[in-house]
Amino acid sequence: MLSPTEDNASVGAAPDSIAGALDGTGLRIAIVSDAAPERNGVGAYYRDLAEHLTAVGGRVDLISPRFRAGHWYGGLPLPLPGDPTQRFVLPSLPLVMRRMARLRPDVVIVPTPGPFGMLGMVLAKRWHARLVVGFHTHFERLAALNDDWVLMGKVAQAYLNTCNRALFREGALVLANSEEMLDIARRIGARRVGLMGTPIPKAFLDTPPQPLRQGVHRILFAGRLAPEKNLGAIVDAAAALPDLQFQVAGDGPQRQWLLEQGAQLPNLHYVGWVKRQQILPLIDGADVLVLPSTVESFGTIALEAMARGRLVVVSAACGILSWRSLEQGLFQIRPDETLADTLARLRAVDHAMLERKAGIARAAARELNDRNLRHWLRVVRDENAAGSDDVCI
Repeated sequence: MLSPTEDNASVGAAPDSIAGALDGTGLRIAIVSDAAPERNGVGAYYRDLAEHLTAVGGRVDLISPRFRAGHWYGGLPLPLPGDPTQRFVLPSLPLVMRRMARLRPDVVIVPTPGPFGMLGMVLAKRWHARLVVGFHTHFERLAALNDDWVLMGKVAQAYLNTCNRALFREGALVLANSEEMLDIARRIGARRVGLMGTPIPKAFLDTPPQPLRQGVHRILFAGRLAPEKNLGAIVDAAAALPDLQFQVAGDGPQRQWLLEQGAQLPNLHYVGWVKRQQILPLIDGADVLVLPSTVESFGTIALEAMARGRLVVVSAACGILSWRSLEQGLFQIRPDETLADTLARLRAVDHAMLERKAGIARAAARELNDRNLRHWLRVVRDENAAGSDDVCI
């Protein structure tokens, strides 16, 4: 575990050769997910994981819907209650069957309880493959925050709980990225659970980070524009700190509301949906990334900002804080603070101390990514890997 007394000498250092240290040769892995890689944190997680597993010699096929140029592919898209920017995609059975037959997987990873995930569970049995379940989203808490889900809430929750129970029953292992999510998985019915870390895109690790600039001027939020992200805290901070520039990137049901707020605040700028390859320069252009969520099982964008040596502010609800090795690289919004208060506190910190914090953050993110890849290799090899080797609070 890193110590707060360590300096930032590792920032900008050449990354260790993960591909040279690890070997996934011979592994055949299907990831069957309802989350499109470009549309949310779960989709990004498994796209990044597939990239890392492929880099060490594994054969990986990420089978999921795709979203390109405003269109959905991979099946029949249906409206998703509560979010007109997302779709519930019924998979094309012939397409999925062909891809599974071509790969003949030893392991099937299912991170979602939707139609793709349930099909993945069935096909894992067909191919006698080991089923590993990723548990990322507490849908009941999300439903409580989304008014549009009220009419369908009971039906949706019953469906999702039924699907999760089936996945947990059939899965050899259920993995989640915080202790809270592990407890929820146990309550739903998971018998064998373990903790998983979060992968970071290789470009975020391999590209030298930009030095931390003097002063705090540019604040970034990137993610879904939804009630659980607590966007009101960002709007309030922009109003309270008019000399700071706030950027918001993403899409979701609160987009129109955010545009209306931005029209009244000259320092609040909505940059729209950002493609995955554009996230890195967006983060590098900011001084601080903020994540004031009221529900956040982990907070992948916070980890990515840490990997780029940025300052990161998160709420107590973010699961990333349960990782001791990461917590010391973060600024937390205290119970008696608003986001604006936390940013004002951060601005008063000496620049050398902020540089040290950013260095600790980058080193911790790189270390977690390496341990997470080693852990996933043990999981897919069935080497009795019930959880990550990081210690949770």
